[in-house]
Amino acid sequence: FPRAFEKRGDVRLLADAIGQGDAAVILTVASEVHSAKLKSGKTIQKFRAFDDSGSCEVIFFNSPYIRDIFHVGCVFRFYGKIAYTKVRTVQLSTPRYEPVIEGAPLPDFVPVYPLTAGLTSKYLSRLIAEVMEEAVVAIPDPLAEQIRLDHGLPTLAYAVRNAHFPESEEALSRAMRRLSFDELLSFSLGISLSSHYKNAADGIRIPPASIRPFTDLLPYELTGAQKRAFNDVYRDMVIGDEKKAVHPMARILVGDVGSGKTVVAQMAMYLIAAAGKQAALMAPTEILAEQHYADTEKLFGRLGIPVAILTGSTPQKEKNRVYAGLSDGSIKAVIGTHALLSDKVHFSSLALVITDEQHRFGVTQRAVLKEKSTSELQAHLLVMSATPIPRTLALTLYGDLDVSRIDEMPKGRMRVDTYVVDESYRMRLNDFIRKQVALGGQCYIVCPSIESAEDDGEETQALFTPASISSPFASDAPALKNATEYAENLQKSLPDVRVGLLHGKMKGKEKDEIMQRFAEGEIDVLVSTTVIEVGVNVPNATLMIVENAERFGLSQLHQLRGRVGRGTKKSYCVLVSDLKTEKAQARLETMRTTYDGYAIAEKDLLLRGPGDFFSSNTDDSLRQSGGFDFRFSSLCDDTELMEEAFRTAKAIIGEDPHLQLPKNALLRKKIEKALNADLSLIS
Repeated sequence: FPRAFEKRGDVRLLADAIGQGDAAVILTVASEVHSAKLKSGKTIQKFRAFDDSGSCEVIFFNSPYIRDIFHVGCVFRFYGKIAYTKVRTVQLSTPRYEPVIEGAPLPDFVPVYPLTAGLTSKYLSRLIAEVMEEAVVAIPDPLAEQIRLDHGLPTLAYAVRNAHFPESEEALSRAMRRLSFDELLSFSLGISLSSHYKNAADGIRIPPASIRPFTDLLPYELTGAQKRAFNDVYRDMVIGDEKKAVHPMARILVGDVGSGKTVVAQMAMYLIAAAGKQAALMAPTEILAEQHYADTEKLFGRLGIPVAILTGSTPQKEKNRVYAGLSDGSIKAVIGTHALLSDKVHFSSLALVITDEQHRFGVTQRAVLKEKSTSELQAHLLVMSATPIPRTLALTLYGDLDVSRIDEMPKGRMRVDTYVVDESYRMRLNDFIRKQVALGGQCYIVCPSIESAEDDGEETQALFTPASISSPFASDAPALKNATEYAENLQKSLPDVRVGLLHGKMKGKEKDEIMQRFAEGEIDVLVSTTVIEVGVNVPNATLMIVENAERFGLSQLHQLRGRVGRGTKKSYCVLVSDLKTEKAQARLETMRTTYDGYAIAEKDLLLRGPGDFFSSNTDDSLRQSGGFDFRFSSLCDDTELMEEAFRTAKAIIGEDPHLQLPKNALLRKKIEKALNADLSLIS
């Protein structure tokens, strides 16, 4: 599918299009094409063109073939940026173009596709257009006709055709609504099936036990929210429901960065170990797994509970020891990464699976780990997320999970002072970085991109995006700061400060090494993308700077702010933005004045929908492996459609709990493909 559309049907007069970003104009060629050679070795081709409001110079680079295209008197529709040059002449640079021919209407919307080297959007578009009519009739429609009619949805063939080549803005909107509904229905069915299987299964009952031996070792008092969350876990695993039946726990622990989710997970692991059974905690990165292991082993070691760590970097001899200990039951708690999913890992009595950062693991990955339980009864599941989500949205996103919220911060946690500044503060900001480092602190700097983008002449700002039919950013949005260039320039500006670089294109081991060096104080300033959103605890970090802050969701900014202020030193967060629109300023003012993660989440949902709850950075995509990959929906941009999908899913499962009826066969295949697993694994 296209990643965006150029709205070329919105034709303007030349005079009205100057300085307005990408615009469509219809111009008549007024002169022959002239070529010249530049000092750089490139060639430039240019000619003049006009309409009733004025004229401009049209330029191309290294394109001698345009001599055979543009002839005096010919009329073309051009699409590109029209601006004044330094000498105040009007110039249209490297535009897209189409000849205007009477009786051959031009499309209002032109698709822009994701590309790779040697492939142009125009060429790909032509190929897709050639096969479109044959292709759409061959696509089986998984939606029963009655469901489609009940919800006023077009056929899948109509939706696919108009998602590529929309007949109108209304047709594009209808197409996206159908494709969004299909995604939401698949997601809703997966959740409904998971809940159905969970409630029908028996879980491992854990005998009652006191948690005091563990909590007596803690150097602090648990918050009320932590106690309530653990009571939820205890009730799930020990007490059961009103019928005294214990179903496998499926609970998500949601709370701000630093709110104390990990200690609740450790309490649950202690409960399991005290019962003589095994618990496994899976973290998304090796460095986070190592931090969890160090914290847990420190406490469990004093209680005589054997704990092990298993990651890709664990030496083979140690891996073999851990495999043996898990298999014979002598190791009661293990903490690791995806290495826990290895075929070589076998448990003797696995009763609890914990995953840290829920969005990093797909449904199937969680299921694979749970399936390692040898008991006929199902193991319990506890997942953690540092994204504070409004209760109503959480019930939808995690419909297959019971939600426990930790909405209190530990005593003594200092508030992080937050400031909003623009580019004019750059020198003072650099001085502030130097001052924080001199005082013994460390600094995070987050940029929205990794490297500066290259303009290949085919790229365009997304005037229309399939998910929202609107551009998320104004055409005059400030240029993006990229982490690579930023780190280089900062090191030149502050030669006495040790600057490090971290981004998502680095290999896992390299990222872990950089983060470890920062945690150990070998790096003073870490320039990064949002890959640090899920990171280790660095109590010495006292300053968080977020560049192009208008590009981030409020919940994401709140999580980034939560990476500092974790020690005893006063900490600060500086949001840098040159975007002066009223909406952008209102959002950043919310961050400056609000510190409650749930209040921010509610505001985020109100302002921009749930897309901001998940990273919008291509560098740090939160797409699940073995989970649903949302291409058209952000789950709640259209709450009415989401609710329709959930109601439909419940009705389908109510009639056909295992999707075995012939009319639901295609839906079953679609969900199994999305999960890359048999439906029986969804639980």
